Amino acid sequence: MTDLIPTPQAPAPDVLRCAYMDIVVTDLAASREFYVDILGLVVTEEDDEAIYLRGFEEFIHHNLVLRKGPQAAVAAFAFRVRSQEEVDKAEAYYRELGCATRRGSFSKGVHNAVRVADPLGFTYEFFYEVDHVKRLAWAYDQQGAGALVRLDHFNQVYPDVVKGTAYLNDLGFKTTESIKDEAGVTYAAWMTRKHTVHDTAMTGGTGPRMHHIAFSTHEKHNILYICDKLGALRRSDSIERGPGRHGVSNAFYLYLRDPDGHRVEIYTQDYYTGDPDNPEVVWDVHDNQRRDFWGHAVVPSWYTEASRVLDLDGNLVPLIEREEPREIDVTIGADGFSYTRKGDTQAGYKVGGQV
Repeated sequence: MTDLIPTPQAPAPDVLRCAYMDIVVTDLAASREFYVDILGLVVTEEDDEAIYLRGFEEFIHHNLVLRKGPQAAVAAFAFRVRSQEEVDKAEAYYRELGCATRRGSFSKGVHNAVRVADPLGFTYEFFYEVDHVKRLAWAYDQQGAGALVRLDHFNQVYPDVVKGTAYLNDLGFKTTESIKDEAGVTYAAWMTRKHTVHDTAMTGGTGPRMHHIAFSTHEKHNILYICDKLGALRRSDSIERGPGRHGVSNAFYLYLRDPDGHRVEIYTQDYYTGDPDNPEVVWDVHDNQRRDFWGHAVVPSWYTEASRVLDLDGNLVPLIEREEPREIDVTIGADGFSYTRKGDTQAGYKVGGQV
């Protein structure tokens, strides 16, 4: 049985949304070319050590920090909370869990935040006080055909999805979708605060690691333009998977790898989940439409590769292997790609219950 994390007596902080990710890159110039020159994220501020980027609809200082360092990794997953009092609540919540906490301003434009080494081994940041910048939602002359308009979600890799999901539920996140099998093994789960399908997700595998960070576009054609642009620039090797349509989340997607191998999803058109009785959608792990609604094969690297994460002191967090079957173990075909041929099993999904 899963050893769940105790629920603190202290109230959980009121998380509004995923807000930014702080990642370490080894070549700042190469990362700038990828994220700014190719993908078109807006530069809020930059120096020789870090670049602060945001989407066109954002009004807070940044959604992504590219920080120069010796080894590519993720320094923090940052969430905005409803008020400065909620930052204090976050600190008390994690202290009751016995987690290490730090207070301070860990990036430019964000003030009086708390970072925690959470029970799963991820570094989370909670903040409210932030510098406002000009929202460029109406700056169509600057946006271009593939404009990334906002940060949508994170995806985390952890060996025990049930434990990770219960922990995030205690923190106030609502589970919207999951992937399970007939034996009740949970392979992945999606959890939200902002009334879309997810602000973060748990993918079952060796962890803690970061699977991807996702930015939204307005429409599908914006993603197709990005593919054409990468092809024209002879950078199509940055495309790992897609474009395609997810079954889980129903969103149109594209997965890219940055110069350090960090995975970035370009994402659009999922659905509203804000009602309190919004039903969870449970997918059969053998349903080949769960990861791609058109049934396209999933490349093995998408299941096996992810970014390491750092602790509060900037050291790599040790990895834990998954003991239960991984999605790749039960869905890989003879050709090395992940899928289940139609007719191999009774595939499908169910709303509000088990498969």
